[in-house]
Order: sequence, then C-alpha cells, then structure tokens
Amino acid sequence: MMTPSWIIQKKRDGKELKKEELSEFIRGISSGAVADYQASAFLMAVFFQSMTLNETVALTEAMLESGDRYCLSHIPGCKVDKHSTGGVGDKVSLILAPLAAACGLRVPMMSGRGLGHTGGTIDKLESIPGFNVHLSQQRFCEILAQVGCAMTSQTEKIAPADKKLYALRDVTGTVECIPLITASILSKKLAEGTDALVLDVKIGTGAFMKTREQARRLARTIIQVAKKMKLPCRAVLSSMNQPLGYSVGHTIEVCESIEVLKNEKRDDLNSIDLKELTLHLCAQMLYLGRVTRTLNEGRKLAQDRLHDGSAWKVFQELVKAQNGDLASIQSPEKLKLATQKVTWKAKRRGYIAKMNAEEIGKLLIELGGGRKKASDPVDPSVGFIFHKKLGVPIQTGEPLVTVYAQPHTDLALLENQFHPLVEISGTRKMVPKLVFEQLS
Repeated sequence: MMTPSWIIQKKRDGKELKKEELSEFIRGISSGAVADYQASAFLMAVFFQSMTLNETVALTEAMLESGDRYCLSHIPGCKVDKHSTGGVGDKVSLILAPLAAACGLRVPMMSGRGLGHTGGTIDKLESIPGFNVHLSQQRFCEILAQVGCAMTSQTEKIAPADKKLYALRDVTGTVECIPLITASILSKKLAEGTDALVLDVKIGTGAFMKTREQARRLARTIIQVAKKMKLPCRAVLSSMNQPLGYSVGHTIEVCESIEVLKNEKRDDLNSIDLKELTLHLCAQMLYLGRVTRTLNEGRKLAQDRLHDGSAWKVFQELVKAQNGDLASIQSPEKLKLATQKVTWKAKRRGYIAKMNAEEIGKLLIELGGGRKKASDPVDPSVGFIFHKKLGVPIQTGEPLVTVYAQPHTDLALLENQFHPLVEISGTRKMVPKLVFEQLS
C-alpha cells in the first residue's frame, strides 16, 4: 500500500501515475483515509504538472467507481445530457432540459453548485420555493420517465470522491485544470446513466478557459476520454465575454429563463444570445440522440417546441414533480428579490466595447450571491440586470445595470469597482461570435 504523500510527491515531480495508484488515492479520498490537506496538495500538483491522457482516463474511472451508477435502460428513449464549463449568467440548462424533453429526448441532468465566479444550476433551481434538488435514484428515474427530464444535485453516493474534490477545487485555486475538469464532468455524467453528452465549453473573460486554444484543448480531452469510455460526445465552443442573457443572480436568472420559455419579449432587455445558444445546443442534443437527421432539422424542431409552448409546459411539470411552487413560476413577480435596488449609469457616451464577465461574477459573490468558501450560504435574491451589452450605443447618464442588494451592502464601494469592468469606447468594436466552433 502506497502512502498518500508518496503519490503526491510523484505527481509533484511530474511523473506519470499508474492506474492502481490513482485508484488507491481516490478510494482514500472517499473513505477519509486521505485528509483534505493531502487532497488539496494532490490537486495543486496536478494543476501544475497536468496529466497524460491515460492518467486522465484512470482518474475518471476511479472517480466513477468511487460510488453508485444509475441504470436508465428501463426508461424508453435516448438519454442525452448537456454540460457547460460554467459562465456568468449561464442559465441555459433551465431552458434546455425541458426544451429537449419536449422534442422527444430524455434528459437526466445531474448538476453542480457554483464554482469560482460562475453560478451553479442547482443554486438557481433552489431559488424556486420548495424545489427539491436532492432526489433519490428511484425518484430521479420516476421523474425522468414521467416528465422527460429530471434535474438533481450530486448525491453522496454518486462519485463521492468528485464531490469532495469539487468543493476543494473551488477554494484552492485549482478550478482551471483540464484533467480535473474532465474527470469531474465525465465521472458524474457516466454515473447518471446518460447515453450521450453535449458540451458547452466557454471562452472569454467570464470563462475558465480564456482563449480558444485552451477551450479547444479541453473539449478535445473530454471527447477523447469519453470515447475511451464509450460515451458519444460533441462539443460547442461558445463566447463568455459578457454575461449570457441580461441577468446575473439566481432568482433573476430564473425569471429570465421563464420569459424565454414563455416567449415573452421585452423592449429594453433581451435574451437573444441566451435563446440562440439554447437552440444551438438543443439541435446538437437532438442530432446526437438521433431524434433528427441533421442539425438544421434539430434547430427547427427546437424552435417549434419553444414557440408552441411545449417547453414551458414541460418546465411546469418538472417544477411540480420536484415539489417546486408552481404559483411562483407562473407569476415570477412573486419570487423574492433583495429589497435594496439601485441603477448604475454610464459616465460617458459611446459603445459598450468590453465587459469583464469574471469580475462581474466576483461582484455577485460580494453581494452574497456566490461562495467565498465551500460552506458559505448563497443569497438567491441579489443580482444584476444589464440594460446594455456589447456593441450597443449608450449615452452619458443612461442606465447600465440595475442592482438588487441587501440593505447592509456598501453599494457605493461596489459601484466604484463595477465601472472599470465595462469599457465604453468612442468607436464601435466587433462583438465576438456567440458560437466559435463545434467538435465531435
């Protein structure tokens, strides 16, 4: 038996770990034989030394085998899930899961909480009063069969080693590491019983992968590891150079998602990029799940099911099945927002040229809408509503963002931190494409 310190030292020195060594270390994390400080040292060693493809496969297998696996073969239909690498204002899953289900897929979605400056799907869902994200395996399968989609948090028995490492990565500065991201995503997705997976890999100021090359490398690694584990997988590289949609903050993002599902249009605020990316990812899922023969067919089917109200109907069924308060989503104005409301305005005229989405995500944490440490509670009622986005003209004194905060918040301090994050230029600059590339 090898000691944890020996395995840490071996990886620290850049040597390749064997499958048996990784299995033993991961078992130690699950059992408690490996202390949190040792697991943190291991994460840092991997962060700096990376891993070979074989090591990444072995790590994924070890994390998968550390817990239970769901069997969904008794549920008819192709099971396809989507995973995003995380972004600011990324509430796609709330719209996509019921939309894909309305198109004929089964969507078993096991999601995470916020990681670093990014928001988590589970945190957003919990802003709906009563919504139960802690589903037993039996109830998860029942809802999936009945509604067409189910959204649950990672249980203690699903990849428990990943659950521990996920929380440690968030607070040890080791989030942006391709082998760790790969093993974390795939161990959960394989454990939930999905037949295929679509990835949304973010690029830009609000993403963990800042460049297209980094994002492409992550996507290729996940696709390669998935292939070795016999999981069909496609990836989309999408922009995260500004918040997705107009809202940042859990309750506000739920409200925006409901607007998209109900096909409600607003004059001053729009969710064009959010809707567009959701349709694009749904088309990928439908193609991968063989519901449609082409991506264009998939997109048309997704548009039809969004416009005819089918996706909104499925979302309501999902909320009801998971004990959420139907009245609060049917009348979103009933959802609780923080009582202090203020609008920050532009200090000069011009065009919105740049937005530092990562720092905007960190400001949400300062408001209480994210975690500084793993044990921190999240306040779903705080957040931002953006009135202007990239490429849009703005006049001096025009609203930039409306802020919802608790009464004790020093908004003057936060406003001083906010304005440098939004660059206003005298000339209009090209807005980055929403979808850069797709890989399979």
